[in-house]
Amino acid sequence: MDIKTYKSEVEHELNNILNFWVMKTFDEKNGGFIGKMDINGCIDYNAPKGLVLNARILWTFAAAYKRKPKAEYLATALRAFKALKVFKDNAFGGYYWSIQPNDDPLPEGIGISSLNSTRKQIYGLAFVMYGLSEFYAISKENDVKNECIAIFNWIEKHSFNPKNKGYLEAVARDGSPLEDMRLSPKDRNDPLSMNTHLHILEAYTNLYRIWQDDFLEQQTENLIDLFLNHIIDSKTKHLILFFDENWQPTDNEISYGHDIEATWLVLEATEVMQYRVEEARKIAVEIAYATTKGLQIDGGLDYEAHRKERHWWVQAEAMVGFLNAYELSKEPHFLDKSLLCWDFTKKYFLDTENGEWFWGYTEGGQLMRNEDKVGFWKCPYHNARACMEVSKRLAHL
Repeated sequence: MDIKTYKSEVEHELNNILNFWVMKTFDEKNGGFIGKMDINGCIDYNAPKGLVLNARILWTFAAAYKRKPKAEYLATALRAFKALKVFKDNAFGGYYWSIQPNDDPLPEGIGISSLNSTRKQIYGLAFVMYGLSEFYAISKENDVKNECIAIFNWIEKHSFNPKNKGYLEAVARDGSPLEDMRLSPKDRNDPLSMNTHLHILEAYTNLYRIWQDDFLEQQTENLIDLFLNHIIDSKTKHLILFFDENWQPTDNEISYGHDIEATWLVLEATEVMQYRVEEARKIAVEIAYATTKGLQIDGGLDYEAHRKERHWWVQAEAMVGFLNAYELSKEPHFLDKSLLCWDFTKKYFLDTENGEWFWGYTEGGQLMRNEDKVGFWKCPYHNARACMEVSKRLAHL
């Protein structure tokens, strides 16, 4: 496949993804967006609605409108913007982790998801900032920008630790400490994680594009330092996933999906901030090399070293990450790997019958039929963004 065909195919798939979310995910019963859809397209109207899902929908359609101003993209972004308002905690600030299916805020102390829904998960707040800052880029409404700044200040007040310069995973509704700070039940209960810091960095970078504040600049550069000095293992070139409060690693697992995603997100942050750019370019290629350990001969990238499942978002990030490595190194095998990932994705992940992408496959190659098509974590952010990024980068090539 040549570059022109690759670009044409991802453009076509981007349209398919966006059309799916416009046509099939509006919650006509309760308002906003549905909280859950299964692999067959059946909607669960009793499912809770997640903050991350709605924030990612907002980012996706704001970004889509920015590159191609279509009325339905703007309308969907506006719908997501309004849906996010219901998650806002007007008493204590910040945003709830999840809400009831009828869009009513949860009573204090009541949880309906796997973890307490009134908690303030910093990962979730970062995605609200990410979505709102992208929405400001198309709306230019000062209230949107001011809300981004308010979230930034809330995170800095309640999550940032001046001693270790890291960000706590989560706090209680009022900003007080939590014993259980996990992002999800499968995660470790450690105070610092790669994942949360990666997406704070992503959000702060996007905020800096619309608000060149000195303190924001300082904190974004601090996050870059954390990645280049602590989170990226200088020996293995993989990301360290969890840490104690002194930045000492607490496990040795490898997440190929996050490795390849970080290659271009960290570099993007350094380029926006014009800070440690050459180091980030070098390490991006080195991490891409390390990630190839999880790339199989069929083009699929394993989720983690100890979980050789294939997940949709990992393939999407691999398309971008390997293409990014090709742009930096000019080594043709990285372009080949990006193309191979796309071929694998086309063959196994695109649901040509019901739309969108399947969640994934087990280590034995079985389709994960019990996983969501739309859900708390299943959203258009990774795959739509990958199509946008790949298309943009191929245009330059």
